[in-house]
Amino acid sequence: MVPRKTPFYDKHVENKGKIVEFADFLMPVQFEGIIPEHNTVRNSVGVFDVSHMGEVEIRGKDRTKFVNYLTTNDAAKLASNQIQYTTMLYPDAGIVDDLLVYNLADRMLLVVNAANTEKDYMWIVENKKYDVEIENTSNKIGQLAIQGPKAEFVMQKLFDFELVTLEYYRTTETNMKGIPVLLSRTGYTGEDGFELYLDKKYAADVWDMVFSAGKEFGIKPIGLGARDTLRFEMRYCLYGNDIDKTTNPLEAGLGWVVKLDKEEFIGKESLLTIKQRGIQRKLVGLEALSKGIPRQHQEILAGDEKVGFVTSGTFAPSLKKGISMGYVSLVHAKVGNKLKVMSKEPIEVEIIKGPFYKHGSHR
Repeated sequence: MVPRKTPFYDKHVENKGKIVEFADFLMPVQFEGIIPEHNTVRNSVGVFDVSHMGEVEIRGKDRTKFVNYLTTNDAAKLASNQIQYTTMLYPDAGIVDDLLVYNLADRMLLVVNAANTEKDYMWIVENKKYDVEIENTSNKIGQLAIQGPKAEFVMQKLFDFELVTLEYYRTTETNMKGIPVLLSRTGYTGEDGFELYLDKKYAADVWDMVFSAGKEFGIKPIGLGARDTLRFEMRYCLYGNDIDKTTNPLEAGLGWVVKLDKEEFIGKESLLTIKQRGIQRKLVGLEALSKGIPRQHQEILAGDEKVGFVTSGTFAPSLKKGISMGYVSLVHAKVGNKLKVMSKEPIEVEIIKGPFYKHGSHR
């Protein structure tokens, strides 16, 4: 397949972004460098092109019922213009994807991972029931994420209502200087921020407006590299690394998005069995106590015993140390436990609670 260009591709080239192929798209991995871009978002404000993400719209009178059947969280409890993080499962409780559900006035919008868009869309269509219509609108939409502690100051210049009234994980269909947009207070960085969904024909204009509004705050474009380190410091899961069809949400620490007391949903019976039997392993966060950066697939040891494996690992610019996530057998998965990751030289690690970075500005 020939890689596609997002509607903002020319802006990335204009800003001298280093372009790579990612999830069948040509995307900027970095502009000035991963660490300075990471620090820009932590300290001020940066802009990500996330147009590669997938969007699937569910319409019809039974849309809420259908989304509730597809997902593990309780979509029926969503207020108007509220957003929910959730997972879709296979019947054996393996994870199809993690996603966001937007409860809009006339439709449910499912925002899925870029590499999974076609797979997810086919899964949704294959499992269609009730009175609904399903449309993959991904190719029509441009999406920007404006993230950082200064994001509200930047975006306030572009809207006629007080953005402080838009709460975290809420959305509104509105106009940005005459351009129709879906604006949400969401992001995957741990910082305050917004995401804009728009018809791709407005992409260049929206980009220029956002960067003009952010000029006084030192706004910069941010690539995939810093996007990954930012989400990782918050210990947010990455599909394909930390979760996939071989993992279930209970062992992945996503039990909070599983509502086993709600009506039927795909994977429910398997999850009930897993819960009754008890999970055998747990996804944990690991901070390096010695030099080195744990990397994906490396073994995790307690003494000389293999007790797990690394799913993701990176250098954390905000902490200036190596961090990782991995599945560890339950008996060894307690917070505070010290283990080893087998790299060229063994790396001493400690299991930590919560996010690695604990000073994010998101509200």
